[in-house]
Amino acid sequence: MARLLSAPHRLGFFAAALMFTGSGLWWGGVLCAQALGWALPWAAAPSAGHAVWMVWGYMPLFITGFWFTAGPRWLQSPPVPAPQLLGPVLAMLLSWGVAVAGFHVCLRWAGLGLAIGAAGWTWVCALSLRLLARSRTADRFHARWLTLSFMIGALLWWCAAFAAWSGRVDLLRMAAWAAVWWWAAPVFAVASHRMIPFFGAGMPPWVQAWRPNALVAVWVGALWFEGGVSVLALGWSDPPRAAWWAAVAVELPVALLLAWMALRWGLMQNLRLRLLAMLHTGFLWLGVSFLLSAISHARMAWDGPAAGLGLAPLHAMTVGYLATTLVAMVTRVASAHSGHAVAADAVAWRLHGLLQVVALARVGAALWPAHGMGLSLLAVAAWCVLCTGWSWRHGRWLGQPRADGRPDDRAV
Repeated sequence: MARLLSAPHRLGFFAAALMFTGSGLWWGGVLCAQALGWALPWAAAPSAGHAVWMVWGYMPLFITGFWFTAGPRWLQSPPVPAPQLLGPVLAMLLSWGVAVAGFHVCLRWAGLGLAIGAAGWTWVCALSLRLLARSRTADRFHARWLTLSFMIGALLWWCAAFAAWSGRVDLLRMAAWAAVWWWAAPVFAVASHRMIPFFGAGMPPWVQAWRPNALVAVWVGALWFEGGVSVLALGWSDPPRAAWWAAVAVELPVALLLAWMALRWGLMQNLRLRLLAMLHTGFLWLGVSFLLSAISHARMAWDGPAAGLGLAPLHAMTVGYLATTLVAMVTRVASAHSGHAVAADAVAWRLHGLLQVVALARVGAALWPAHGMGLSLLAVAAWCVLCTGWSWRHGRWLGQPRADGRPDDRAV
């Protein structure tokens, strides 16, 4: 325990690894039970419980470890001691023991668990605001956007807790979907804008020309718009077709912009470096998600709601972009701050490949419903291997001294 409290990334990532593995094993068990015809008790729709846990289960803990490792360096602020994060991290861990039981037994339990987690994340938001206020650097652009997104995530988490406590599964699902587009995706988009162009060594000064700050407002605005469209689709059974064409008019240009940025950033960097290739793969999935959304909404506008692509755009975002970017970034931080090479070795590269199998299978399950169960089982099996493999490999490093003998607080 003392080793985990020596640095924010150790504490946050270790707790996240527990949730990462737990999410895979739980959902894998649920899908296997469905395939075998076993009836599990449910107080909420399984899809709602799945959405809520995948959004607020492991990602807030990984983000906590990442932000309080990178944030002080970005802001030139004093470091945040890991013991200050112990309270919110334990609250978020405890919350899911209560919430997941509640999904199966009693929605009020789920609401109580989600409220505990929301309180823990609100605590993290307060620490982030204090970190921002103590900064002495003029460049607080990315930190401000991240903190804003953190607070939106807290608000939506509280909404989810209220929805579960009230027995409103429809509102619970809306809160989870909104959180994907209004909280998680903006956090990752801002982090991608800050980090992807600079993860390669020796970037030329003119790289700034390809990452103007205005892009963040465009991307986050597009994600907020897409979240509004998703919530509208859940709450309105048959919106007018003009609404879908309006969505296409936003989504298609954004998809082209993202493709252009991925090309420009890729041309500047050596994508033979596996870590950079991992990050660029995730960024490409962001563009694919918007492209699939545009195709889906165009088909819905032309032939009606049944012609859409289902959950394909959502899973391209969540598994393709969010999970791929998350694994790449936390692998980089875990390796660097554990004294290992700042690179994706053969094990990390195989895990990345496995994650692409998950993304392709999950998107494929939505595009080809006739093979949906088989592809979903393939996806969840690969996800379980990925989660346990990453947690076993990198989680062990978090409890060990740095391999290079340097102190844990050394900035890397």
